[in-house]
Order: sequence, then C-alpha cells, then structure tokens
Amino acid sequence: MDTVRWIIATAPEIFLLLTIAIGTVLGRIRIRGFSFGTTASILIVAVLIGQLGHFTFPPILRAILFSLFVFTIGYRSGPEFFASLSVRTLAQVVLALVIGSTGLVLVLIFAHVFKLDTGTAAGLTAGALTQSSVIGTASGALAQLGLPAETLKQQEANIAAGYAVTYVLGYILTLLFVPFVAPRLMGIDLKAEAKKLEAELAGGALPKTENLSYRKFQARAYRVSAGAGRTVAAIEAEIGSRTIVERIVRGGADLEPQPDIVLAVGDDVVIAGPTAAIVAAKPILGDEIDAGELLRNLPGNVIDVLVQSRELHGRSLREIVDRLGDNARGVFLRGLTRMGREVPLGPDTRVYIGDVMTLVGNTGNITRATARVGHALNSADRTDIAFLTIGIAAGLLAGLASFKAGTVALTLGGGGGALIAGLVCGWLRTRRPGIGAIPPAAQQTLSDLGLGGFIAAIGLGNGLAAWSAIQAHGALLVGMGIVVTLIPLTIGTLVAYYLLRMNPVVTCGALAGAMTVDAAVTGACDVAESQTPVLGVAVPYAVGNVVLTVLGPIVVAATFNG
Repeated sequence: MDTVRWIIATAPEIFLLLTIAIGTVLGRIRIRGFSFGTTASILIVAVLIGQLGHFTFPPILRAILFSLFVFTIGYRSGPEFFASLSVRTLAQVVLALVIGSTGLVLVLIFAHVFKLDTGTAAGLTAGALTQSSVIGTASGALAQLGLPAETLKQQEANIAAGYAVTYVLGYILTLLFVPFVAPRLMGIDLKAEAKKLEAELAGGALPKTENLSYRKFQARAYRVSAGAGRTVAAIEAEIGSRTIVERIVRGGADLEPQPDIVLAVGDDVVIAGPTAAIVAAKPILGDEIDAGELLRNLPGNVIDVLVQSRELHGRSLREIVDRLGDNARGVFLRGLTRMGREVPLGPDTRVYIGDVMTLVGNTGNITRATARVGHALNSADRTDIAFLTIGIAAGLLAGLASFKAGTVALTLGGGGGALIAGLVCGWLRTRRPGIGAIPPAAQQTLSDLGLGGFIAAIGLGNGLAAWSAIQAHGALLVGMGIVVTLIPLTIGTLVAYYLLRMNPVVTCGALAGAMTVDAAVTGACDVAESQTPVLGVAVPYAVGNVVLTVLGPIVVAATFNG
C-alpha cells in the first residue's frame, strides 16, 4: 500500500490514464442493449480509485482538458446552432429551451426547499439533465468566487457526488421515456406514425423497401435508333428520375451533350441516373450496347459532402433540387446521415446544416454541386492546430470577463468561453471552408479525451469527499433526480405535440436530442421500426448542448449565498 501511495504522490497521471482506460472499457459493455456510458463509468471508477489516497492535479491540466472537450462540442454544434435561428426550425428550438428551462426551475426549487449547497445543485443539474459539461462550467464558475481552497474542493466533490448518483438514473429514464412514455402521452402508435411519415416523405406512396434511399446510381450505354431526331432535353424528360445524357459519341467524336442537341441514328450515348430509370430506356433510345471504353472514360465519383449552406437548411430534397437548378444536374443522392445515423430519403426529407450527403455522379457535376451544398469531406484533411488553439485561447480570455449581480460575480468561466468560441469557430468554418479543419475523427478524439480526462481528474481528486457526500445525500438525490429528468421530458412532449403541433415521430427524436442522449434515438428507431425519429435530432441536439452547458454558471449564481 505504501508503494501505491508513493505512486499517487509522485505520478498521479498514471492513475488518471488508467481510470480513463478502465472507465472507457466498462462503458462499452452492454447488458441486453444497455450500457452505463463512458462518462459515468469513468467517474464511478475515478471515485472508487480515489479512495486509495490523496490525488492532486494542477488546475491548468483540468482547464485544458475541459476546454478541449467543450470547444469541440461548440465547433460541432456551431453550424446547426446558428442555422437553427430561423422560422423553419423554431418549434424544435423552443422544445430544447422548454426542457432546459424547466429543468433549471426544478433544480432551483429543490435547492431552496432542501437547502442544497451550490455544488450539489450543480451536480444534480448535470446528472439529471444528462449533460456532463455542466460539471466543468459550474466548477469554473465556483473557481471565480474566490472561495478558500478547502471549501472549493468540497463543492467540487459535491458536484461529482450529485452527478454520479443522478446521471445513470437520468440516462436510463430518458432511454425509456422517449420510445415508450412519450408516444403514450401523445396518444399515438409510434410504429404506425412512422409508416405514415415515411409515406409523406415518399410523396404519398408507401416505400417498397425498408429504406427510402434512392435506387443505386448507374451509367449505361445505348446506340440511338428509336431516339433519333429528338433532342437531349426531350429524351431526359421522357426517361425521368433526373436521368441525364452524360456523353454523346458521333462518328468517333465526342459531342457536348447540350439540351438542344438532336440525336441521330447510330449515335452512342451514355445515360446516368437511378438504375430503375435507365434500365427502362431501351424503347426510348435504342438497344443497349457493351461499350466498356465509353463507360471507363466517364469520370465518375462518390463523395461525402458536409452540408454547410444556410439557404438549404431545413428545406426538403425537392426544394433543394429546385434551388440548385442546373447545379444539381447529373448529381444523385445515394445517402444522407445525421449525427452518424442514416436518414430516410424521399422528396420531402428535410436537410439540415451538419448533415452529410453522399453524392454520386460525374466528377465535374459533383464538384459544381458541392460548391453550392457545402464542403467535401476528405480523409486526408488534417486538424488545423493553429485555428484550434487560437480559438480555445480566445474563449478562455472571454471567460475571464465578469460582472456583479449583487454579491455574486457572474461569469462564463473558461468552459463557457470555450463553448462560445467553439460555436463561433464552427460557424466560421462553414463560411471559410479553407480554414479551421477539424475532421470528424479528430473531433471525436478531442471530445472523448478531453471529457474523460477532466471527469477522471475530478473524481480522483475528490474521491474521498464525493463518497461521503453520496452516503449522506444519496437517497434524496435519487428522488430529486427522477423528478428533474421526467418532468422536463413530460412538459416538453406535451408542448411539442399539443402546442407546437410537431409530428409525433419527429418529437421523439427531438426529445432525445434536447437531452443529448444519442442512445434514446436508437431506442425510438427500434420501436418505430424506422429511421424517421432521426429527422428530429439535429437542431434540438445543437441547441440542447449549448443551453444545458450554460446552466452551470446560472445554477452557481442562483444558489451561492456567500
């Protein structure tokens, strides 16, 4: 045991890294589809290991780790957050605000009735509303109050205790509420409503397959006979499905396939489009030919494009095609993902900033369309470290600003400042695609390592005090946590469905997004036997990340009595 204490005193970073590793592994374990999650597992492991001795980590380490996490959250949410400030997504924004504000009111009521200290109130907020970043912003706000070192340490321990007791419960309750309770409150059958929504997205006809995505894109070659004497535009219009003539070869020479070009007998043409459309082109054009050379020389591509255009945000695919006009010619959508999940496709499917489109077609056509849609994702992109560090530094500087509200100094703190900086930098990236690259894989790494390291440092450094707080207030925290989780979800459901008139399937996805619980979306999709709940996630998730995170300083300001 003496050796362990010596290692704790000499190299506590060893236990920090081990805590992250053990917590991450435990967080991945699923029992009948359920897991505690990485963040909660890391904190639980940290509190337990913290019983071994007194761990001390420099404040600068925790500040850097949390700043990396919260800046990345802001960077990822920035485009959706600013784009959500529009009439088309107002209902989803209101839902996220209702859930956050209701949770805040309940926490403040409990803090007043049960005389909760500031740390416990902040921990209850972070855990019951399933937003880990509140720990950091509340800790940062407490650090600005000039408290004695021992008092600050006890408050941080109380934050950890409140979070540890209520987070897992809040997570489980959200997982159960979204797919099972919310539909009952709305009086609907989630599966039946999902089928109706799929039919609407498909333009009124029920989909023939489980996935509403367009049929596979192909290019085929035909020798003109039946189509002789007709223009390219007429042929494309009759084949339909946005099929285009990609190439015309006449007498061994290429002709530019302009809409007014008249086809002649013997022309070899290549048409591109959805398989179902082009395989039926024989009666319109002529016999299909085996023209491997024609097809090999056709420059085709498949590219993932991050949607960044504000003019497309919240619009249907039908509207987007109309807006892009000729820029959409020869480009086909093979898939659409939102927060890593496939989105059902149909003419009325709405697209939001932050979605990823998989585009198929001629390289030149895709390049032209990409310029109007957003930014092509390239696996070779490297993180712009200068942009990242300058952004975080600017956020930390902004977090130093404060103003007095009575005896309490209100401040964003370093975490709040880094969040705002991340939002601005994420938005700036959409305006200036040439700067500020942080690829999705790098974003995930920075987020996981930053939050995991910060949570581990909090748990290890305050393990002994946190355990005592859990023993003293555990039962009370459980009861308050249940209320703070379920009441906002209940009110949010009723407001969304009965007042905002949101589609019930979209409402389920929006509830999961507003609580920032990804797994609840999966649960809703499983019950609905459809991916349609994903349609409601993006905007509430972006707004929820911001709204819930800033609750940390608000709770501190409202509950601290000096």
